[in-house]
Amino acid sequence: MGGDQNAATMNTFTEHTTPYWQGLMPAAAAVPGPPWRMAYPARLSDGRVLMLPIRALPGAPTHGVASLLINQASFDVAEVLAQMLAAQVAPLRPELVVGLPTLGLTLAAAVARHLGHTRFVPMGTSRKYWYDDAYAAKVVSITSPGVVKTVYLDPHLLPLLRGRRVLMIDDAVSSGSTALAPWQLLDALGAEVLGMGVAMRQGRRWVQTLGEERAARVFGVFDSPLLQLAADGWVESDPQPQASV
Repeated sequence: MGGDQNAATMNTFTEHTTPYWQGLMPAAAAVPGPPWRMAYPARLSDGRVLMLPIRALPGAPTHGVASLLINQASFDVAEVLAQMLAAQVAPLRPELVVGLPTLGLTLAAAVARHLGHTRFVPMGTSRKYWYDDAYAAKVVSITSPGVVKTVYLDPHLLPLLRGRRVLMIDDAVSSGSTALAPWQLLDALGAEVLGMGVAMRQGRRWVQTLGEERAARVFGVFDSPLLQLAADGWVESDPQPQASV
């Protein structure tokens, strides 16, 4: 039984993620080309490479994605991603950064700091007793299939948003499903949403979900493709299964 499970794991070319996200490879470093076995080499705009673990998608094991969990990254890697993202969005001159839960909160705080802000506004999925459903949005997290989550804005923070130029921050965008509802909520609450910044733009399915106008205002440090399992590893795939990790 154990041998069969190990063989199945090896056949999908995935492994534990503990050693990942702890450092960046120099631009001149030799990186593997497709088919990729266990990791995808994401190249940043300055040429450096972040090796990301590949994970097979639930319910579609022959399809996969490169995974980024920024709260598991080394401080150095997280700081580089925040600095590069802040440099991209700085020309927008946002007055306030809004962090999306959960992994986006780590990046949002750092981006706000690099923009010279003294605070950011966190959204959350934990409902405090004074919260109001009028300041909430339903989202389907594709890392938790079949679970509908609610993203809340603390009503006490509403005065910070109304009439101000705000920028949403998340760790990644894939299907766009967890970005659209908060974006619409912030619009409805009177904020001027300038756009969204992420560390990773995964595939291109999010363009259809968000629409061309919003999608044009999504900024990312790097892009990663959707993947499909071949005989010797993973290769780029057409955007079909909607899942991300």
